[in-house]
Amino acid sequence: MSNDTTVDPREVEYYTRMAATWWDRTGPFWPLHTLNELRLTFIRDHLCRHFGRDASSELPLQGLRVVDVGCGGGILSEAMARLGAEVTGIDVVENNIQIARLHAQNQNLKLNYRLLTAAELVASGETFDVVLNMEVVEHVADLTAFMHDCNRLTGEHGVMFVATINRTPLSWLFAIVGAEYVLRWLPRGTHRWSMFRKPDEIRQLLSDGGLGVEDITGVKVNPFTRSMRCTAMTQVNYMLFCTHQAAKTS
Repeated sequence: MSNDTTVDPREVEYYTRMAATWWDRTGPFWPLHTLNELRLTFIRDHLCRHFGRDASSELPLQGLRVVDVGCGGGILSEAMARLGAEVTGIDVVENNIQIARLHAQNQNLKLNYRLLTAAELVASGETFDVVLNMEVVEHVADLTAFMHDCNRLTGEHGVMFVATINRTPLSWLFAIVGAEYVLRWLPRGTHRWSMFRKPDEIRQLLSDGGLGVEDITGVKVNPFTRSMRCTAMTQVNYMLFCTHQAAKTS
């Protein structure tokens, strides 16, 4: 296991046990598969506007270098690769990387999956056009160090996307009590409310790295249809689009 201070051993142990279920759309990660459709549209549309691409083209993200930090089994990584991006997926859980590599191979997709931390990738000197920091910050032990690493991975003209769960009474009610105990959409213990991150906390850490928030959207879940949509309400889930330009104009 990595000695990186951002790595939470409890989270590594949990996702090691869950790794085999990443691509089971009816299994414990089904909410992530549903969310992926929503976040992919959010990401694609912002990238196309930012980099001057045609979102309706077959490969709108062709040539963009993307790193998916905490890629898990590769759900978002594969979706980005299908849009033409050159994707590197990193994770600290070996089982996740093995599952991701095997699934990409079976899909005839070319992705670069690596078992390492964001800090280790920073040490290699690499930077990227796009940093995907999605549903990760609520699982790291040292948020400040982790965000510092993600900031450094974001190229001078690059962008970062952050998605996580807000730390509010509503998020405790919906994301933990509702999703894990009442509806049983997620295994109990998937999340810890104390690890949820407020938008202002993330904004400050982005600012420390010269990045600003250009757009924020909430995510609303319909418990009856199991569907998700973007909303102005950010008290539970939210996604951020972050750029260096936004930091300069704020």
